[in-house]
Amino acid sequence: MATPLTAARLVAALKAEGCAVHEVGGWRTNNRNHKGPWGPVHGVMIHHTVTGPDTDVVELIYHGHSALPGPLATGCVTKDGVVHLTGNGRANHAGGGDGDVLNAVIGESYGTYPPATHEHDGSAGAVDGNARFYGWECENKGDGQDPWPREQYLAMVKATAAVCRAHGWGHKSAIGHLEWSDWKVDPRGFDMADFRRDVADALALPAGRWEGEDPMPQYVNLGVAGEYELAPGAWDSVEFTTEWTDETGHHATGGSVFARGPARFSGTVSLQIDGLPAGAVVQARMSEYEGDEHRADHPIHEITGTGGGSFVVLPLTKRLASGRSMRVRLLSQAAVPVTVANAVLTVLVWQEA
Repeated sequence: MATPLTAARLVAALKAEGCAVHEVGGWRTNNRNHKGPWGPVHGVMIHHTVTGPDTDVVELIYHGHSALPGPLATGCVTKDGVVHLTGNGRANHAGGGDGDVLNAVIGESYGTYPPATHEHDGSAGAVDGNARFYGWECENKGDGQDPWPREQYLAMVKATAAVCRAHGWGHKSAIGHLEWSDWKVDPRGFDMADFRRDVADALALPAGRWEGEDPMPQYVNLGVAGEYELAPGAWDSVEFTTEWTDETGHHATGGSVFARGPARFSGTVSLQIDGLPAGAVVQARMSEYEGDEHRADHPIHEITGTGGGSFVVLPLTKRLASGRSMRVRLLSQAAVPVTVANAVLTVLVWQEA
């Protein structure tokens, strides 16, 4: 059980951790405490805002909107890496979630991820997350393709570490909204296990010392030399037969592996699918291997047929453990074979010790 930080303690903790802090006017009395309890608090929840550059995102998180009054979080972390404090107390950010997840966070008793959530706001077994979690709304379109600038991501980690350090919590007191509510998908564009690992690294150092890992990345640019047929009904790895640049040396000639752990990478793969009937779907995902053994899959992206050529640019962002390699795999759900007319992969790879 933890008593919420006072406004002064929160500001001090954030600044000690190295955060650039903007105190929005009136934030210290901006809350929803009249609607229910604030505390005891048990963790920090990470969100994306689903906003673009035309939105005054800090104003939105402070005031809310017609369907959901503000504040919508403790603070808003903008793309420039500034932590804008928008609320001091209960905020409309978490909603209802799973009690099993809450217990796992309180005990920091889970493994890589909390137990799967089976509740959401308004469901019969939901518990009130607004009373129990600080919330960071982080500026991003939430489409899985909008990038997370380094300065923003570092601020998100530091702000979370600041709250955890102030309460004596570990990194497993940080969760994503998607880990709390089975209705939610945020945050998209990075993995919460990786985020928690960075929070753990920050907490392992004195406050303000963590600056993240940013060695010189290595450039990988691969493609396919010619079109090929993709039969329906089975996952198939994209074999990159053209190698323009492979600074890591991870791609075997004509092979499908583009990165090998321990490493993290960020980039895209652009795909052109011809002959995909209108409304039919080709699915794409990243898959991890150990040698030739398939070990893990990552979220699916869908390419929907338009009747002509179908094009998509998919994000590739992940951290790979030692001994793992990453491939791009496709699954056609069309009734007829389709053609992979082009595939171009471009990623930056940071090798890790």
